Amino acid sequence: MSKLVTIFGGSGFVGRYIARRLAKEGWRVRVAVRRPNEAMHVKPYGTPGQVEPVLCNIRDEASVASVMTGSDAVVNCVGILAEAGKNGFDSVQAEGAGRVARIAADQGVETFVHLSAIGADATSKSAYARTKGAGEAAVQAAFPSAVILRPSIIFGPEDDFFNRFAGMFGPVLPLVGGNTVFQPVYVDDVARAAVLGVEGKAPAGIYELGGPDAHSMKTLMKDMLTVIRRRKLVVNLPFFAGSLMGWSFDLVKKLSFGLVKGPITADQVKLLRQDNVVSEGAKGFTDLDISPVAMEAVLPDYLWRFRPSGQYLAIKESAKNLRHG
Repeated sequence: MSKLVTIFGGSGFVGRYIARRLAKEGWRVRVAVRRPNEAMHVKPYGTPGQVEPVLCNIRDEASVASVMTGSDAVVNCVGILAEAGKNGFDSVQAEGAGRVARIAADQGVETFVHLSAIGADATSKSAYARTKGAGEAAVQAAFPSAVILRPSIIFGPEDDFFNRFAGMFGPVLPLVGGNTVFQPVYVDDVARAAVLGVEGKAPAGIYELGGPDAHSMKTLMKDMLTVIRRRKLVVNLPFFAGSLMGWSFDLVKKLSFGLVKGPITADQVKLLRQDNVVSEGAKGFTDLDISPVAMEAVLPDYLWRFRPSGQYLAIKESAKNLRHG
């Protein structure tokens, strides 16, 4: 019988790529999510019944234990960029990660992969980075042989980075942390690394995953604008202005009981004060024998819809050249 892997958050941005790859490798894939009815898109990744969404809340002990029963491997992809209701940074990224790892160890799971982030640090001023660091410590304490992946900003068709900025209207593109350096990594490269961990082909430890190029946020936005054929003034806002904006948006969110969400939070501004690149001497793609894909090879494949004429822009440009000829 095929081996079984449970992927917590397996219908999300990164999780779905891991689920697809493992299904192709012949694994039975159990996708543990809070809303299984909204995760049906994962079922076609394999043969009928091979990939199944199941109900689970990472904050609930019995729920986590139930969906993990009989699993040979576990992947935890659950993470949040902003708190909402009971899904706080501590409950999800620290306590939740530790809970999954502890129960996996108790049930005799063979391999464990945990998705963290570059910048994870239990002493960070950012609640996001601090709880990511606490989550890593909890995972390693409960499951010492775990493979922990720390990607930089992740890009791909479903990302909330380039898609978000490309969809902004107006002649000006304001940025907080325009000089902060990122090392964008392709989502499927992260999935490839996770699969190696699941299959026991990656030694235990922490791997920092970054793409082949590192650029400032401002440069990344200019590259993105070139891809979508848009001209905008990219303005780098000072951090004190970003902090004020984040604090204001957080207040509005609180007063509206979470109904109104701003484009940035105060905690995200704290994150932007630190570069998001692979640390010197850290294990990474090279140790996994993976050659990461460059942004320019992927961005045009999914950002074309933000161009002035969308998918028809190339045809119009070609026709224009013919007329000049």
